[in-house]
Amino acid sequence: MDVLRSVRARRARPCGVPGPDAASPALSWIGDERIAISGVPPARTVASLAGQGVTHVVNCRPQAQVRWAGDLAAERAAVGPGRVAHAPMQDHGLRQRPAVWAAAACFAARVLDEQPQAGVLIHCSAGRRRSAMLAYAVLRLRGHDRTRAAALVLTYRAEAELVPAYVRSVERWLATAGR
Repeated sequence: MDVLRSVRARRARPCGVPGPDAASPALSWIGDERIAISGVPPARTVASLAGQGVTHVVNCRPQAQVRWAGDLAAERAAVGPGRVAHAPMQDHGLRQRPAVWAAAACFAARVLDEQPQAGVLIHCSAGRRRSAMLAYAVLRLRGHDRTRAAALVLTYRAEAELVPAYVRSVERWLATAGR
């Protein structure tokens, strides 16, 4: 993880660019990867995501939160149910079980591989830890090594934090999945 700390220490901290209006979430697009990270978009702004280049969404909020706030339902209604994946993770700083998030990471990687015009938004509540982890996993699935995947996430999402236990969860899954 020393590589992650050194990348964070010397990187510029760019700001997210807000959407069409001030109420839209700030999306941080990860270089040329067509992956955006943000906090949870308010239900009233979900329809504006398409205007920001988002065609698919991965929601990393726990089941209770999405039920209470209605964000997952709003995303499925706005983008289409087949274009939204759910990775219901708790943000506890401990190992993340692949059974909870791996299908969503594969979904995003597959969309990006098969649809050259697709843009995938990955979000959790604040756009800091779980969404950064999932974006890291997608970048690893797309062929980036550990250092490059971490650098991309940390460079383009100022708020991102790659929690060591979360990164280890991704790396263990990749090693056991035969990748």
